[in-house]
Amino acid sequence: MTTPQPITAYIALGSNLGDRERNLRDALRALGANADTRVIRVSRLLKNPAVGGPADSPAFLNAVAEAATTLKARALLTRLLDIERGLGRTRRAKWEPRLIDLDLLLYGDAVISRASRDGDLFVPHPLMHVRRFVLEPLAELAPDLVHPTLHLPIRELLRRLP
Repeated sequence: MTTPQPITAYIALGSNLGDRERNLRDALRALGANADTRVIRVSRLLKNPAVGGPADSPAFLNAVAEAATTLKARALLTRLLDIERGLGRTRRAKWEPRLIDLDLLLYGDAVISRASRDGDLFVPHPLMHVRRFVLEPLAELAPDLVHPTLHLPIRELLRRLP
């Protein structure tokens, strides 16, 4: 049996509760804790105002990680959700303040759109191209990476933001 070739995935990380920097470090450590996924690089941490939540939400620390994984996209998403739960995240309301938020942005050049009982899987992330707090750290790691459906490099998507 052959070992599957690793896929490059990009994962957005955010935290706006508690020790934000530690929350991000703990999430990265958990992501790379299994042999099937290796964190290759991580962008610098960026402080950003909360978007979409209550007006008094604390600022986020955001980053993007580049990972090599042999997991299928669904299994990687499940791992991200498990890491969130393991670090104490509870989901009560959309865009509420949170200890940790992990989003699968890109999985190789795959385009996946599946809603299911197990959770929705949309790759590329459907809002990544309109979020500076995602594109800025992603462009730091992979400015020439081409968005698989918009067919534009990440640096150009960032440049087009207002």
